[in-house]
Amino acid sequence: MTTTSPRTQAPPQAGRGVHATARIRATSHDGVTVLPLLRSDGPFHLRQLRNHGSQARVCVVSAMSAPLGGDRLAIDVSVEAGAQLEITTAAATLALRGATTDHATYDVTLTVGEQATLYWLPQPLISTRGSNLRQTYTVDLAPTARLILREELILGRAHEPPGDLSSHLTVHRDGRPLLAQHTTFGSTAPGWDGPAVLGEHRATGQILIVDPAFANAPARHPSARRRAGQWRGHCRTAGRPGCAGHGPRPDSDTPTAPARRRRPPSHTVQHVTDHIAET
Repeated sequence: MTTTSPRTQAPPQAGRGVHATARIRATSHDGVTVLPLLRSDGPFHLRQLRNHGSQARVCVVSAMSAPLGGDRLAIDVSVEAGAQLEITTAAATLALRGATTDHATYDVTLTVGEQATLYWLPQPLISTRGSNLRQTYTVDLAPTARLILREELILGRAHEPPGDLSSHLTVHRDGRPLLAQHTTFGSTAPGWDGPAVLGEHRATGQILIVDPAFANAPARHPSARRRAGQWRGHCRTAGRPGCAGHGPRPDSDTPTAPARRRRPPSHTVQHVTDHIAET
C-alpha cells in the first residue's frame, strides 16, 4: 500500500532556510514494484505515476521555490531487492539566491539492492545569478544492482552569469568505491569557462550507467567495436600483437590478428538511451 504524508516545513528562523527530506522506498511484490513509503516534505511533493509494466514511477513536483540560500534539502531513495523504479521531475530545478548569503545544499542518497534497477532521470538543474548550491549524490549499489543516472547542469539563464555550483558524485558498488567525481562552476572555480573546460558553453551533463552485465563485456557503441576490430593488430610503437587502437591502418600491408568477438551484454547502451528518450 502506498502512503503519502503531507508536506511539512520547518518553522522559519533568522538567517536560515527550509530543512526538508523526502523519502521513497520501493519493494517487489509478486513481480510488481510497489511503494510502501512515499513521503513528501518541504518543496518536494512526490506523485506516483502509472506503472510501466512491473516498473514503478515517481515524479517529484516542486511545491515552492527551492533551493534558496540557506536551504538544507535531501531526497532519500531505497530500491529493495528485485524492485524497479524510475524517478523524474516535473520541471527544471532553479537554484536561486535567498534572503541569506549562506549556501544551499541538495543531497541525494540512492540505495539499490540485489537484482534491483533505478532510473534517476531528473530535468536539468539551472544555476542562476547570485545562487550558491552544493549538490551531492551518494550512491550505494549491491553487486547485481543496475543504475542509470542522468545529470544536466545549465549555468545561468539567458544573458546572465551562473551562480556558484558544486556537484559531488560518489558511487560504491558491493561496498567498494566505484566512482568519485567533483565539479565546481562559478566564481569559486577559476578557469571553469576556459578553453580547457567548458569555454563558451553553458550546459554540461553526464549519463552514468552501472550494470553487472558490463563486468565481462564493457559497453561499446557498435561503430566503436568496428573501429577497434579494424585497428587491432601489431602496435606501431612496440610491435606487440593484439593491441587494439594502436595497430596499423586498415589499408596497411601489416598483417592483423583477427579480432576476438565478445558476447554483448544483455542490456546494451542503446536500450538505455532509448528508454531515456521516452521520458
